[in-house]
Amino acid sequence: MATETISACTGSSLLQPISEIINLPLDQVNFVVCQLCALLMACCFRLYLHPSKTSPLVRHVVATLLGIYFALFCFGWYALHFLMQSGIAYGIMILAGVQHMHRYCLVFTLAYLGFCQITRVYVFDYGMYSADFTGPMMVITQKITSMAFEIHDGMARKEEQITPSQKLLAIRRMPSLLEYFSYNCNFMGILAGPTCSYNDYIAFIEGKPCRHRDQVSHGTLQGKTSLNDPSPSKEVVRKLATCLISLLVFLSVCKVFPVERNIDDDFIATTPFYAQVVYLYLSMLTTRPKYYFVWTLADAINNAAGFGFNGYDSDGSPRWDLISNLRIMNIELATSFKVFLDNWNIQTAHWLKRVCYERCPYNPTAATFILSAMWHGAYPGYYLTFLTGIVVTLAARAVRHNVRPYFLGSSAHKLVYDIITWASTQIAICYTVVPFVLLSVGPSLKFYRSWYFSVHIGCMLLAIALPVKPRHLRLREQQLGLQQGPTHSQKHKAT
Repeated sequence: MATETISACTGSSLLQPISEIINLPLDQVNFVVCQLCALLMACCFRLYLHPSKTSPLVRHVVATLLGIYFALFCFGWYALHFLMQSGIAYGIMILAGVQHMHRYCLVFTLAYLGFCQITRVYVFDYGMYSADFTGPMMVITQKITSMAFEIHDGMARKEEQITPSQKLLAIRRMPSLLEYFSYNCNFMGILAGPTCSYNDYIAFIEGKPCRHRDQVSHGTLQGKTSLNDPSPSKEVVRKLATCLISLLVFLSVCKVFPVERNIDDDFIATTPFYAQVVYLYLSMLTTRPKYYFVWTLADAINNAAGFGFNGYDSDGSPRWDLISNLRIMNIELATSFKVFLDNWNIQTAHWLKRVCYERCPYNPTAATFILSAMWHGAYPGYYLTFLTGIVVTLAARAVRHNVRPYFLGSSAHKLVYDIITWASTQIAICYTVVPFVLLSVGPSLKFYRSWYFSVHIGCMLLAIALPVKPRHLRLREQQLGLQQGPTHSQKHKAT
């Protein structure tokens, strides 16, 4: 029955023989093959449809048609949801006006995405891990809502009402229908993203020599950044090598440490707690390479097309991380919950920050986690993960603000602090995301009971015992400190 359901949810059956030979679901085979074809098309796109050789109109049309073809190949008629969601949202933008369209688009796109996720989970196949059409819809939802808020910032708000970063991302004119669909459905990002800003995408399509983001990264726009068009070849090869290693690690190690063993009755009854902690870390560690593979490949595709250039390093080497979705070493060596989140699914974190955290007047942390849970889907495990994440985040913030300063006196103390916080961060992350993998309430609560809800209780006690000043007060103190900085410096020089 499950096989029939997966087949019914699949696009083209052309690759069915390959699927049977390598014993992988057809939709996963279709996805990987389409991404590899997208990589090849991206190279051709950069070489033969370079902005110096063709018009933005041609680049928009080709990018959009290829994207729609890949979507149809992978998901069949389910790909029409991409066009439906995008088309209705564009109508809302036109009819609602710039004053209110950002709110209406956010509500509509989340509702449409939620409807598709609920029907997929509870009507088609609960627990289907293979590729599904709601994955690309999640990225399109980010793009539509980001664009709506950026149009609102650029056309409905005064300059003094928006932050410097919002000014850079603000859209000053309504995109045409072709530009809009090209942004949402281009072949480079329709299957796995990542999300990017509309201004960055249009600058890439039109071949604008000035990347507006460089002014934020480096303070001044370097001459060679604005004139040169560096080759992405080395970066693409490096990222493809990362993809290959990630895939090999996932295929060889994932089955050795199944996450489900964490809730096995015999394992819980016979394994010492310290061994359970180690196994939890290893089992969750082996789930990450599949994300490393998908997101790094998606990044490589965009880079191969010439998209993602982000200026130069201090040593003059080009940076291709404008739309990168993760930093693997920073994730694995993270010494705080915040550092982990800042380097994991980066573009989604940017979206949550720009759409929710920066704009929510009350409890922005809780609101951001709730929005993230709604966006991820209908599985109850997602909500357990993000509710746990709120508690862990508050505790981590409290420890950082109250405890960390005592360990900065010497490098030895700092090293001890980093080791302790690395271990605690990794265990807290694993503990938090177990329901995200198990999906259901019963198994997730069984795992938490086996740990006696210890991390929940400990984090709540820390958050209560180590208070942190509200965000608006911290920002006000930072602003006052910046204003007083020059005077302080002058006094120091005078002495």
